[in-house]
Amino acid sequence: MRTRRWDFVSAHAEVFGVQRLCRVLQVSRSGYYRWLAGAEARDARRAEDQTLVAGIREIHTEHRENYGALRVHAEVRGFGHTVNRKRVARLMRENGIVGRHLRGKKRTTVPDPVAPPAPDRYFTARRLDEKWCGDITYVQVGASWLYV
Repeated sequence: MRTRRWDFVSAHAEVFGVQRLCRVLQVSRSGYYRWLAGAEARDARRAEDQTLVAGIREIHTEHRENYGALRVHAEVRGFGHTVNRKRVARLMRENGIVGRHLRGKKRTTVPDPVAPPAPDRYFTARRLDEKWCGDITYVQVGASWLYV
């Protein structure tokens, strides 16, 4: 990552000189000085991120750690803050804040690999009420399933 290179150049500039270090690391001097000029902005952004993380943690614990990035983002926006959803997701990921996940879908039908394929379902009837077709409906009741 380039930031580490800039940190290295900054730490050793007095001993070796900026020009020599940039040439050895194959980075531009103008890029180094641009990085130096942006140090204040990065520090301000870091402080703002920490404030936002504190708010995210508060919202997350207030809702019993159920909320994920989308709902936390909606709450933060509801308080009047202008913040991107991806920024909220990144801060939550970096700080180990995770919402509860929905249960996975239960697979109720397992096809038989040796069974012959079903006949064509597209058919025509000569008159009404001559041919009918249907499907099995699964309904979860408590911990078990009922088939209708």
